[in-house]
Amino acid sequence: MLSTNSVFLAVLAAGIASVNAAPRLAAQPVTRDATTNPVIIQMFEWNWNSVAQECTDFIGPAGYAYVQVSPATEHITGDSWWTDYQKVSNQLISKRGSRDEFSSMVTTCKNAGVGVLVDAIWNHMAGSDSGTGVAGTSWTHYNYPGYYSSYDFHYCGTDGDAILDWSNKTQIQFCQLENLADLATETDYVRKTLVDEANDMLSLGVAGFRLDAAKHIPVTDLQYIVSQLSTTPYITQEVIGTGQPIPESDYASLGTVSVSDYQVAVETAFKTGGIDTLENVESTSDVTSSAASVWVANMDSERGNNGGGLNYKDGAIYTLAHVFSLTHNYGTPSVLSSYEFSDNDAGAPNSGAGSCSGNNGTNGWLCQHRWTAIANLVKFRTAAGSTSLTNWQTGSNMQIAYERDAVGFVIINNTDGEWDNTFTTGLADGTYCDVISGAVSGSSCTGTTITVSGGKVTASVPSRGAVAFYSGSKL
Repeated sequence: MLSTNSVFLAVLAAGIASVNAAPRLAAQPVTRDATTNPVIIQMFEWNWNSVAQECTDFIGPAGYAYVQVSPATEHITGDSWWTDYQKVSNQLISKRGSRDEFSSMVTTCKNAGVGVLVDAIWNHMAGSDSGTGVAGTSWTHYNYPGYYSSYDFHYCGTDGDAILDWSNKTQIQFCQLENLADLATETDYVRKTLVDEANDMLSLGVAGFRLDAAKHIPVTDLQYIVSQLSTTPYITQEVIGTGQPIPESDYASLGTVSVSDYQVAVETAFKTGGIDTLENVESTSDVTSSAASVWVANMDSERGNNGGGLNYKDGAIYTLAHVFSLTHNYGTPSVLSSYEFSDNDAGAPNSGAGSCSGNNGTNGWLCQHRWTAIANLVKFRTAAGSTSLTNWQTGSNMQIAYERDAVGFVIINNTDGEWDNTFTTGLADGTYCDVISGAVSGSSCTGTTITVSGGKVTASVPSRGAVAFYSGSKL
């Protein structure tokens, strides 16, 4: 670290000015097929061998488009899940496995029709003072041998060079987040190092990246870095914009952007506010549907970070919220597949060896991506594509039904009693399999069947339950 801040602050000021003034290469457009309308699984803390096996056994056949995996680069040692996010080198060696195991996982998933999205750490390096990484790299804060020295970081002049004012855009993007050494992404050297890291993963077949802490990097820097990549990856970005001076929509030119207000709106609606408020849930954000990344829970919200959120401990309403997220037409949904915990810092069980059985998890794993009411809706969403939301109907404020324009129909009952009603639908007459309770097996249904006749469907939906059927579940 420099002995004084004054010289660096002058350089930083010049750097900020150049970032704002200098032209940047436009990022390559990210192609997203609206008719496919993909669903992403965040395979949180699963190791590479387990992800590979699950791609073959379940994820590919279920129709998921992408698996988002934990950071792949070398990080600090420790059992806590967040150690993965404190990078110390660009080597593809982590708690999740070796470079060869990572490469094999990418290939295996690709062969199963599933793209791998890597949680990429481009904003910072480790926050510890010193140590040795999981691959044996020794480092000190601001000095990562072979990668970065003290000249490659921001020192913004606040106490501890930390973000102290979350209403100050410059602090958010040029100061340290929780002591994590903040990379100077406006400099040529840092950019080239990040491009080389990303291109290495792309050469192995990685489909794209989830950019962690993206809002802490000026969008112009990200645009330049992405424009230099060897292929056009799928990009999704963490930009928690609520109450802060960096709108989520600022990053939409690069790919999908996390819509944090969506998660809050869904949680509030299912807990207290009334799910009848969710018809136009897209009004919670200025991010358009094609650029929106939406979720019921991710690793932070599951643990009460970023203002809290629904998690598996909320029981049936957690599942119902996923039914809504996967069948409403706003955004690209992600499903968190994680593990049981009582300690918010706890890392994965069984050294990250994911474990599922049937439609559930085992050995401490939850395997939400296998839950019947979640997994069976992936193909519902694919069939619905970009169709509009029609025939919105309500009972109480906690009872809703809606259609995806003659392709699929959904009923959600978030009350303590059954909901018996006759609904209007544009689906073709016939008998359908309710994919919440079962699935089509040959010419029969393993769950409840639903009959549509003359534009009407009569259903009895159990307490804290749902019904969903679509063109592909017609018998």
